[in-house]
Amino acid sequence: MSGLLRNRKALVGVAIILFIIIVAIAAPLITQYDPTARTGRPHQAPSLDHLLGTTRIGQDVFSRLIYGARTSLAVGFGAGLLITIVGTALGIISGYRGGKTDEVISFFTNMVLVVPNLPLLLVLAAFIGQASPLVIALILGGTSWAWGARVTRAETLSVKQKDFVKSAETMGEPQWRIMLFEIFPNVISIVGINFIGSVIFAIITEATLEFLGLGDPRAVSWGAMLYNAQKASALSVGAWWDILTPCFALALLGIGMSLLNFAVDEVANPRLRTGGQLGRWKTLIRTGEGRL
Repeated sequence: MSGLLRNRKALVGVAIILFIIIVAIAAPLITQYDPTARTGRPHQAPSLDHLLGTTRIGQDVFSRLIYGARTSLAVGFGAGLLITIVGTALGIISGYRGGKTDEVISFFTNMVLVVPNLPLLLVLAAFIGQASPLVIALILGGTSWAWGARVTRAETLSVKQKDFVKSAETMGEPQWRIMLFEIFPNVISIVGINFIGSVIFAIITEATLEFLGLGDPRAVSWGAMLYNAQKASALSVGAWWDILTPCFALALLGIGMSLLNFAVDEVANPRLRTGGQLGRWKTLIRTGEGRL
């Protein structure tokens, strides 16, 4: 934890994510407009009354942006949490138990990994119809856990050979307790990286599915904003604010999550921190040469 607090990537990433979360929570205090109500003229340019303009049917884009953050964040963190829980549980059980249990879990993991994820999501979403954000989150959680399970299993195979695990087994500790209190804390960095990556994947995939028209167009989310703007030919009529606003929001959140992901990876893997160490050594060498 102290390593993350000293990491500039982590601080910037957390600041971006917290800013978006706070704005989403405080949406009713920030804007007076209902995101689903008509509050202005069609495709009205940004002004003091409508900071980011209006949509084709006169909805306030700024209100839809900050209220849409609630939906996109809920889908991203909800699906990411589900993916992480399933992948971590299956990975630890498979790696620690071994034998037939490992074979069965590995079989299903490989089967899910072999099937292309995005085409599978497109088929499922098309079969369901106009899927709500909750349904999209459940689909993502149920089809995207395999990579996390594979990585967690590999880390568990290494941790289970440690002396403290062998000591717990010798003392007769039950397997569930060993997996929960001995192995899980030692794979927490992998779990954190898996969670952050899953949140990024879920947010981008949800926006993609909704942009393709497979979500609920009545939902207030960034993906629905993209779909409605594309359907209204926003760029063709010059209403750039209608489509660029959700694009910028998705990019900003993606940058924040990616920076945090890089920071966790650097803290968890000391070899990735050699760049900073080399930089300090170069500075010392230059200082020494200057004195000479």
